[in-house]
Amino acid sequence: MDARQDELSNPFGMDTECTNCPELVETRERVVHGYGDVGADFVVIGDQPSEGADETGVPFAGDQSLVWEILDRVGLVEGDPGAEEPVPDEVYLTYVTRCRHPDRGATDEEVRACEGYRSSELRMINPEIIVPVGQRAIEALAFQYTTKSEDELDVEELHATTMRGRGFELVPMVDPADQTPEQTEAFVEHFADLLGTDYRQTKGRQGSLETGRGPDTDG
Repeated sequence: MDARQDELSNPFGMDTECTNCPELVETRERVVHGYGDVGADFVVIGDQPSEGADETGVPFAGDQSLVWEILDRVGLVEGDPGAEEPVPDEVYLTYVTRCRHPDRGATDEEVRACEGYRSSELRMINPEIIVPVGQRAIEALAFQYTTKSEDELDVEELHATTMRGRGFELVPMVDPADQTPEQTEAFVEHFADLLGTDYRQTKGRQGSLETGRGPDTDG
């Protein structure tokens, strides 16, 4: 699967008419695949598309736009973060599940149906840092990409901290809808500090993404 380097939206050309989840086919406006820089050091993963993302195809649009504001504050957005098609710099944004249901979160089966998309993106981008946004996102990464179980990962406790993953580091973020101003400031401060360090330490570790095997040390 080749990346279309000049396209921000769905640059890997993933299936825009996916029908793996029949109920979501009925409720979605579109499949919201990844968006951003295919050579990014940072990948932001949310749980499922916002209403704005479902309408525009831009992850974290509308009611989740706090994520774009935070990225802008740490210098990872070119131009206006509130633009119709904001331009991320060194960032790729995606979701655990690619289709929106307006009345509920994704089921376990729906999360599994999108796992191939997520794994492919992470393998091809091979980021340094992953930012799981919300509890469901961090749980979806637990088995394959961390040394922890789902039960050990609480996004409220891990918000604005750095933890070691398999081949990269994770910086969890509380869902934008649930963040307090204090949590937003804590995340901005922590991430800005991280950008000031030599964070490029994990890229290319053998086996980290394709097999889920890698260093077993926790930060």
